[in-house]
Amino acid sequence: MPLDPTIASVRDYRVATGFTPLYTMSIDEARRSDAETEATAWDWHEQPEEIFELEIDGPACRLPIRVYRPQSDGPLPVLVYFFGGGWVVGSLETSDAICRALAKLTPCVVVSVGYRLAPEHPFPAATDDCYAGVKWVAEHASEIGADPARIALGGDSSGGNLAAAMALMARADDDGPQIAAQVLVYPPFHNAADTRSMRDNQDPMFFNAHSSAWFWSQYLADPADGDSPLASPLKADDLAGLPPALVMTAEYCPLHDEGEAFADALARAGVPVDYHRYENLTHGFLAMSAILEISRDAMDLIAEYLRERLK
Repeated sequence: MPLDPTIASVRDYRVATGFTPLYTMSIDEARRSDAETEATAWDWHEQPEEIFELEIDGPACRLPIRVYRPQSDGPLPVLVYFFGGGWVVGSLETSDAICRALAKLTPCVVVSVGYRLAPEHPFPAATDDCYAGVKWVAEHASEIGADPARIALGGDSSGGNLAAAMALMARADDDGPQIAAQVLVYPPFHNAADTRSMRDNQDPMFFNAHSSAWFWSQYLADPADGDSPLASPLKADDLAGLPPALVMTAEYCPLHDEGEAFADALARAGVPVDYHRYENLTHGFLAMSAILEISRDAMDLIAEYLRERLK
């Protein structure tokens, strides 16, 4: 299908203004550029009544978390959310608009985890940090008005990869938190994916195959680390017993095929899966909810899924 007209106009604007892909920049330049494009709070939904930050103990340092809590007379379900950015860029700020929206639309408490970034802190630093965040939420849920029996994991792009890794870690941890659902939005699932969507999506105006390779090269200190299912969940030998999953992919995203393959693998393992392929959209469409109605529809779908799974 043709590219969505709104996204096509974004592409035209990028061409006209000399857009520079992140993978051509230094790490510091990429982070500054990514921070400059962060979304402001969207005005198409109400905002959660409480937003505050805390620091928690991580495996190597103190970690920031941001808590979004709608008004409620009792404990709410909780979504632990991991921001995207290829494990290299991104922050609590860049996922702020998504977290605000999901907290209010669901409603649920959302906890966003500020994990360490590569290449300074390569794999498995991010997974270790994120799991510390998940365990903290399970152990301290009552302190933030959340119900520890109703925990979901979620993330977009590399954040979705981390959410899937957290589900694997929780399953392997006998004393770990019980996870009720996972929301995985256009994530990478294989460090060396050789798929049609990876080969076809080369447009430098969007996240493309070159972007994917660059981020993986920063995340993995040793390419062999990509064989770990915590880095590449598609390489997991067994996906049985994982929590139900909502998986979203985009037609013009290099990660489309591996997302679809992971959804299929979950289903074959007996995991309930809701899979949604968004036609004529690119990677990152969820962050375009301020200007794209179909992105707002996707946000509503995520909220509906969480309401159903976190009853």
